[in-house]
Amino acid sequence: MDKISTILVPFDFTDASKRALEYAIAFVGRLDHIKIVLAYVSGNCNLQLLPENFEKLEKEYHGLLQHKLEWEIQDGTLIKTLLEIRKKEKVNLIIMGTSGADEKGSNQHTNTANLVSKSKCPVLVIPPNYKEYNLAKIALVIGREEIDDTKKLETLLIIARKCNAKVHMLTVENQPGLYGYSKEEEKNENAIEYYLETFYKERAFIKNEDVIDGINTYAIKNDIDLVTILPRNHADHSKSTENELTQMLILNSKVPVLVLE
Repeated sequence: MDKISTILVPFDFTDASKRALEYAIAFVGRLDHIKIVLAYVSGNCNLQLLPENFEKLEKEYHGLLQHKLEWEIQDGTLIKTLLEIRKKEKVNLIIMGTSGADEKGSNQHTNTANLVSKSKCPVLVIPPNYKEYNLAKIALVIGREEIDDTKKLETLLIIARKCNAKVHMLTVENQPGLYGYSKEEEKNENAIEYYLETFYKERAFIKNEDVIDGINTYAIKNDIDLVTILPRNHADHSKSTENELTQMLILNSKVPVLVLE
């Protein structure tokens, strides 16, 4: 893949889905030929979901995009149907909103987290209360394990090129020991510096026993616009740990999160 041609936005007229759509429209811009497909999955008939409502939505954003908004209205199981639409439409990127953790702060499974765990496509998650689009500074969160496949960085490179964004490589030191000196970490830095070309800015290390808090603190302090994570690089080859960290970040991040699968 040398470019993003189609973006899928799961859309159900909620605030979360509207934030995702607005982010997608701002990201694509008026001059780009990227197509946006809205997907609504429901087993119930609802006047709000008639095609006329999607046509009104298309008219609302007319003139902001090269391509008209397209949509899919289907019955079926949410995640399964979204993945079928992704395959049929040859989607390169999914942009989806989330309501985040509940009031008690519990990190319950959400549709967004479930889609991320099952999708083989990069997913960009828009958090609650996110308002103003900007994409100039990206934090790529890297653990101590060697990156299993550098091709997963392709979407990040495409986004950095499109937005002329700088990528900061971030490692959270949450356990005792020396960081940045192992062969695996050196390989990671060399691969990222080579792969991301001139868009690679610097490498940062921060100490925090709570990885999520460390990421959020760094993002806020350094005006980061997008946090990117490679789930398999943070798990010590443990699937449960990998899923847990990704899910917690999706639910608790203060800025949009790009999950590269």
